[in-house]
Amino acid sequence: MLSIRQARPAAVVGALSCLALLATSCSGGGVAASSATSGVTINVSLAIPSPPKASLDAFTKSTGITVKWTDIDWDSLQTKIAAGSTAKTYFADATDVDWSRVGQLGKLNWFYPMERYVDTKSLASDMPQLSSFTVGGHVVGIPFDASFLVTTVNKKMFAKAGVTTMPKTIDQYTQDLKQIKTKGVVQYPLNIPFAAAEGLSTYWYQTTGAFGGTILDGQGRPQFTSPDSPGYKAAQWMVDAFKQGLVPPGNINVTDSQGQQKLMAHGQVASVFGDYSGNVGSLYEVPSSSTVVKQVDYLRTPGVTGPGPNLSNPDGIGIPRTAKHPQAAAKFIQWFTEGANQADFAGLNGPDKALPSYNFPSRLSVVDQLAAKGKLIGGSTLGAMLKSSARPVFPAGAPTWYPQFSNAVYTNLHSAATGSLTVDAAIKAIAGAANRLANGE
Repeated sequence: MLSIRQARPAAVVGALSCLALLATSCSGGGVAASSATSGVTINVSLAIPSPPKASLDAFTKSTGITVKWTDIDWDSLQTKIAAGSTAKTYFADATDVDWSRVGQLGKLNWFYPMERYVDTKSLASDMPQLSSFTVGGHVVGIPFDASFLVTTVNKKMFAKAGVTTMPKTIDQYTQDLKQIKTKGVVQYPLNIPFAAAEGLSTYWYQTTGAFGGTILDGQGRPQFTSPDSPGYKAAQWMVDAFKQGLVPPGNINVTDSQGQQKLMAHGQVASVFGDYSGNVGSLYEVPSSSTVVKQVDYLRTPGVTGPGPNLSNPDGIGIPRTAKHPQAAAKFIQWFTEGANQADFAGLNGPDKALPSYNFPSRLSVVDQLAAKGKLIGGSTLGAMLKSSARPVFPAGAPTWYPQFSNAVYTNLHSAATGSLTVDAAIKAIAGAANRLANGE
C-alpha cells in the first residue's frame, strides 16, 4: 500500500538558511572516511520508517554491511544535515536529499557526487526524476520515490452536477467547479491550501505549469512579473477562486495534507488541483481514512489548451561528505533503489515486505509492474504522467536560496488571499525577493 506523501513544512527554513550562510565548501573536514564495504555498520537517516527487518537482514547477509536506521521528522533531519555539514562532523552515512535542497547542497558541496559510486547514466531512462537531483553536472542524490503533483477529482460529484466530459483545460475546469457549486452538490468544490506553508508554494508552482510557464529562469530571475505571464495568471486564478467562494473560507489556515485528509477524503470538496501522486490509493480508497472510496480519480492536469505538466517533488538519498563509510553507503543506496526492492517496498509481493510511508516508486519499470498486477490504483494513468509529463519545478535545478524564496511565495500568496495584499503587490514582493536572492543580497 502506498502512503500519503509527508508534507514539507518550512519550519526548518530559518535554521537551515543560517547554517548554510556559515559554510562555503565542505570536503569531509576531520571525518576519517573508510573505504571498507564489509564488516561495517552504517547509519542511515531518513524521514520514513525502516524497511522490514527481514529485508535489512538479507542486505547484511549478502554484503556484510549492518544498517542502523534512524527515522527523523523532515524538519529536524534537514537541520541535522546542515549542522553536521557546517561543523564537518559525522551525522550519517546516507541521508535525505530533497528535490528542493539540491541546488543548495550542490553549491555547498556537502554531498559526494553519486556518479562516483553509481552508474547514474544507466538509471536515467528508468528514473525520469533523476534530473531533479542533478546540478552542475553532478548527481547529488538518487531518487527513491517519485512523488509528483497531480489533479484529483470526485467523479461522483462531477457527475451529479451534470458534468459528463471531464475537463481538459483550466477554463473548462473552472466552469465545472462553478457548476458543481451552483447545482448545490457541494458548497466549496475546490481545495487550495492557503495556509502560509510550503504546500501553498508547490500548489502555485503546479498551477503556473498548467498555465504554461515556469517560475524562475536559469539565473534565478522571476518569470512571473507580467500580468500576462503564467505565474501571475496562476496566482490570480488561485486568489479569485478563494474570493469567489470556490474554496472553503477556512482554507486560509489549511495546509496541503490537512486539505487532502480532512476535506477531499471526506467529500467536503470535489477536487484538488495540486494533489500528490499515490493519494487515491493510499488515502481516498482507504475506508478507515476516507468516506469517498471509489469516487476519486486522477485527472490529467488541465492546462491552457489541453493537459498540462505534472511537477515533481521527489525524495532522494545521498552520501554526506562527512560520512564514515561512503563506499558501504553507496552499496546500500544501490540496494535501496533497486527495482526488486522498490517493488517489495510498494507492496507488490505482500505486506510483510512493504515499507511503511513509502510513497511512489522512482523507477518506471516498477510502476508498470504495480499497474499490470493491479497493485497500484490509477497506475496506468500515473505511469503515463511520470513518463511523459512529470518535470522538475526548476528546469535548471532548485536555487541555493530556495527556502527563503518559498517563504516569500507562501507568505505573500497567503496575504493576497486574506486581502491584506493585492495579487499584484504579492507578485511584486515575491519577484523582489527572487531578484535580491539571485543577486546574493
